[in-house]
Amino acid sequence: MKNKLDESLKLIAKTSFVVLIGIIISKLSLYIYRVIIARYYGPEVYGLFSLALMILNLFVAISALGLSEGILRYVPLYRSKSDFSKIKKLFKITNYISLFSSIFFAVILFFSAKFISVNIFHNQDLTIFIKIAGLILPFYVLSGLYLSLIRAFEMINLYSFLINIFQNVLKVVALGIFIWLGLNSSWIMVSFFIGILLMFIFVYYFCKTKIKEIFKLRKESKERNENEFLKPLFFYSLPLMFSGVFSIVYYWIDSFAIGYLKQVIDVGFYNAVVPIALLITIIPDLFIQLFYPLITKEYAKKNFKLIEELSKQVVKWIFVISLPLFLLIILFPGVVINFLFGPDYLIAEHALQILSAGAFISILTGILTTLLSMVGKSKTIFLNLVLTSILNIVLNFLLIPKYGITGAALATSIVWVALIIILFIEVKLTLSFIPLRRKLIRVALISIIPLAILMIIRSFIKITLLSSFLSGVLIILIYFILIFITGCLDKNDWMIIKSFKNKLSSIKIS
Repeated sequence: MKNKLDESLKLIAKTSFVVLIGIIISKLSLYIYRVIIARYYGPEVYGLFSLALMILNLFVAISALGLSEGILRYVPLYRSKSDFSKIKKLFKITNYISLFSSIFFAVILFFSAKFISVNIFHNQDLTIFIKIAGLILPFYVLSGLYLSLIRAFEMINLYSFLINIFQNVLKVVALGIFIWLGLNSSWIMVSFFIGILLMFIFVYYFCKTKIKEIFKLRKESKERNENEFLKPLFFYSLPLMFSGVFSIVYYWIDSFAIGYLKQVIDVGFYNAVVPIALLITIIPDLFIQLFYPLITKEYAKKNFKLIEELSKQVVKWIFVISLPLFLLIILFPGVVINFLFGPDYLIAEHALQILSAGAFISILTGILTTLLSMVGKSKTIFLNLVLTSILNIVLNFLLIPKYGITGAALATSIVWVALIIILFIEVKLTLSFIPLRRKLIRVALISIIPLAILMIIRSFIKITLLSSFLSGVLIILIYFILIFITGCLDKNDWMIIKSFKNKLSSIKIS
């Protein structure tokens, strides 16, 4: 088990490093994209774009039917048994269903654009944004299906490139060209369309040429137990479709409520700080993309102890790396907002602090949900999202009328904290372990030292972009030095560090 654990941790760490590069480029291009829209077109247009994106994601979640998650679960299971005929049949039927479903809902979205814009959000200008979103929908859904196939075959580097770099860079380039040509704000959604369309074309071509055994066109005899083969897929996937819908509600209800109860410009202010707070969740993304197919294969082999050790180690890495980022955002919210979106958005400073606190507490949501998905608890995941989404709706409609975007941030953060508590309880009851190491307490206590130093520095110097950057670099250095010298790292951590060191040394020599 020890050798298998070392091998798995090295694979996760190696892949996470590649994914990190992809995510850095992704977030950079994504923020450039959002910043261009927010600064060039202003808060109101940025609010229109955010609402259109929310509606698009909701329709994607409905029309996808949860089938991409079904692919992600069942393809690794069939691969572990080398049953490629089932993989082929599985992907073929999900492909056809996704195609027809996405076109059907795209038509509905396109022709209901005016009704949604005028009757729900009271803004006629939103109509063209939603209509273009309807055109995007089929390509978005099918891209998700093909990307899940790539991920299920553990081609994480390619997956990271396509989802993190390729589409986002294309959107930025297209938007820049449209602005240079002097086109109006509706072309923002066209730039988004271009990124999704070209990503779909690329991922389709790759799957067709590189995973050939799934796309061979020879006829196969119909198996008598075909219904038995499909039933587990749909029993697993359909609850995840509803989970996907409630995920959109869960993450977007605050924007919806602000747009409904307040004004579109307030949606723009709020959606300037949401992606900043979610920077904290970058760290879990580094590991989850490979973590799920990896533990799913081990679960099929009944390697439960290995799954526990992998989970605890990955959780520790997430916590250690995320903590300093959280401290910097919550202590310098105005600096971050001003740097990215400009002084017009500083009204959302307190909302950013509240969201950042909630985001940090909830950083393990993805890992815990992945563990429940591994054992097929899709109904439990769905129930979690239903309950927390209802709570989110109630809190938003109670707090936004009185506190505006700060109330929306408070509502969302309360829900994030509630969900993480529920997930810890469920994982403990289901798998009989909690994926936490005792050394996390030591890490948390150590963080008080750089935090205190940062507070002292703030009281003596003027807060500017340069002083904040230099203070941040200093604090991060102190934090990681303390991590190294106080025994927070265990043998697995040192094994990974040594592996990276050897890798870097070999690069230098060559």
